[in-house]
Amino acid sequence: MTKKDKYEELLPQIKALIEGEKNTVGVLANVSAAIRSSLGYFWIGFYTVKDDELQLGPFQGDVACYHIPYGKGVCGAAWQRGETIIVDDVEEFPGHIACSSLSRSEIVVPVRDNKGKIWAVLDIDSINLREFDEIDKEYLEQVATLLSSWG
Repeated sequence: MTKKDKYEELLPQIKALIEGEKNTVGVLANVSAAIRSSLGYFWIGFYTVKDDELQLGPFQGDVACYHIPYGKGVCGAAWQRGETIIVDDVEEFPGHIACSSLSRSEIVVPVRDNKGKIWAVLDIDSINLREFDEIDKEYLEQVATLLSSWG
């Protein structure tokens, strides 16, 4: 099964998981679990905007950083820029925050509320270099859109 096929199966699952649900922590936890179960990446999770920083939310994977300042690391940069960032090699990203030495590449997707304000970022790490591509970007942005219309 191709990566695209996996995402095509994943999107309806995520839609069903979040539809009508009010438990934010539960939704983010289940979305993280669904992505990890389907695609098997090393770390999948959310950082939510609180008190002018990103704070660790539900995730699947090894322990992670609790706080990320605005504009710092890949997550903070995606929040600041308001756009998805793909990093082929985290060692080459200026100011990368190393929560795990096993992480080699990363994709971060902003999640907006229904008014367009970023309330979280979806962060996915891989132990492989150059893991993420335009397919990941396209489908993970669709996941973020589902969460935007939900939240």
